[in-house]
Amino acid sequence: MNIITTEIPEVLIIEPKVFQDDRGFFFEAFNFKKFTEQTGIFANFVQDNHSASKQNVLRGLHYQIQQPQGKLIRAIVGTIFDVAVDIRKSSPTFGQWVGCELSDLNRRQLWIPPGFAHGFVVRSETAEVLYKTTDYYAPKYERCIIWNDSDLAIDWHLTSLPILSPKDAVGQSFKTSEIFL
Repeated sequence: MNIITTEIPEVLIIEPKVFQDDRGFFFEAFNFKKFTEQTGIFANFVQDNHSASKQNVLRGLHYQIQQPQGKLIRAIVGTIFDVAVDIRKSSPTFGQWVGCELSDLNRRQLWIPPGFAHGFVVRSETAEVLYKTTDYYAPKYERCIIWNDSDLAIDWHLTSLPILSPKDAVGQSFKTSEIFL
């Protein structure tokens, strides 16, 4: 696999080695040994999540203030624009974000460590997203930063207003959100 660093060094784009011929393709979506050796990250994934969404659905920006989750994200159908926001107060990249297109065609994955808010918007007609997490979902610790926070100024590459869940529509501003120290 190929590891690509982003403007936030802890957030990584992972490109698998794909074997393709006239029959189709094959690749290892996850190999613990290779992941650990090539990234230096020892992640113990405990939960797999699968979401399906239609075009312009925006999910996020989510995080858990306790039981923070590292996430390994990939789109298995369609295309999403995936975003990670550093909400670690002690980090030199605090308040910065990175985004990456993930699709069933580029087969890229995005590693987002604990201490980041995460969200994505669906750019294709539909998309299905799989992601592994390093801790269990804990609704009482879940927090949400509003997707269009002016301080973060995330460029979602939108052509119209996104479709939001009621929870995501009332996310907190970055300035008033609970963050990691």
